[in-house]
Amino acid sequence: MTYTSPSALDLANAFAFGVTKRGQPLSYNRAPAADLAAWIARVSVTKLILDCGQPITCGLFADTSGIRIQLAGNFVAETRQGTRRFGRGAVFCGPQSRLMPVRVEDDFISIALSFRPSACPALVPEPMADLIDQVRDTEVWSPEMLVSLFDSEGTPEEWLQVAEGLFRSWIAIYAGPGPNPVSAAFEEIAFINPAQSIAEAARAIGVDRRRLERTVVRDFGMPPKQVLKRARALDMASHLRGVADGDEAEALALRYYDESHLIREFIELFGMSPRQFAARPQPLLTVNLEIRQARRLEMIRRLEPGARRPWQ
Repeated sequence: MTYTSPSALDLANAFAFGVTKRGQPLSYNRAPAADLAAWIARVSVTKLILDCGQPITCGLFADTSGIRIQLAGNFVAETRQGTRRFGRGAVFCGPQSRLMPVRVEDDFISIALSFRPSACPALVPEPMADLIDQVRDTEVWSPEMLVSLFDSEGTPEEWLQVAEGLFRSWIAIYAGPGPNPVSAAFEEIAFINPAQSIAEAARAIGVDRRRLERTVVRDFGMPPKQVLKRARALDMASHLRGVADGDEAEALALRYYDESHLIREFIELFGMSPRQFAARPQPLLTVNLEIRQARRLEMIRRLEPGARRPWQ
């Protein structure tokens, strides 16, 4: 799927929650309710109004699995198993190993619940490795039920509270042992210092390397080295899209040995060089990155929950 620049779009109007200082689109996102924090990484609402029905072809790159509740609109995703089309209802999205091309064809409203590592294995019987780069329908909630629960005239915060209530009922019925503290600790390392070696990460968490590797593969669906590579690239991508803390720019660059290292990994994960990436308007991906970066800054305590973000 090729990229189509949304140059005809006024993004400030297309995305209902405004744009950053640099004109990048925003969603409504926040930390989950306190009782769900061990299970859910972030909750968000994205509302997009297409200009004269002009589709947007862009991409998504999420480091978490989760549920997307589509209240309106249609989208097409290039998954690992091929092209899939989705409409109103709920879909399960596995974590992504690289950029996933996505095409939005109609005005849409999407509510997302992003899972913490190991929350998914406790809820879904399939191995995480089989869910990487997947988007599929979920039978947890029917489209009819969702339509009846979400008031089309409601506010984003009201929608998120309904979604959190649905998730509470899900974990009450299906939950296994619960999120794993080793995975939670490794997730924090990926946010703080993804240039760290696996041996150093294991020592910091207080487990042997082999146990860490087994746990990360089970809960993240990929080896720890790949998780850290993805985290480096997502942080750099956030910087290039203007949805990162500008004070971290030098530190983010120093995670790479040199420019060729950065270019090589960026092309591997995004399918383009950093220069090409920065030059292309990528509204959907920018929203995706901004949600992750807001959570990251809160987790590493560079930003208080609910505070104004550096890019706003």
